[in-house]
Amino acid sequence: MAPRQLDFTGKSGTVYRYMPLEDDRVSPMGGNYLYVRLAGPSATVVYAGETENLYKGHKDRWEEAKAAFGATHVFTRLNVAGAVRRAEKSDMVEQHVPPMNKGD
Repeated sequence: MAPRQLDFTGKSGTVYRYMPLEDDRVSPMGGNYLYVRLAGPSATVVYAGETENLYKGHKDRWEEAKAAFGATHVFTRLNVAGAVRRAEKSDMVEQHVPPMNKGD
């Protein structure tokens, strides 16, 4: 079972609070999402993404994340403004260096 929320810090030092995706109940609004591998108290980001529609966009590479990188959970965060989403994704990628984001 995923925690009710997880805080992730970006390279800038900004702390972002993400909520677990539960039973595919997610807003069709824009936002950021993380594919995460939870192992005990450790949370490893394997992919950081952003999309105009979280309901559809969070699914894009989920099967790959599970199969190739052991992802166990999707965490989401609403961000309507595209510039904010892209900046947050960049901040997270710089800090966590998710393996699925290489070449982004």
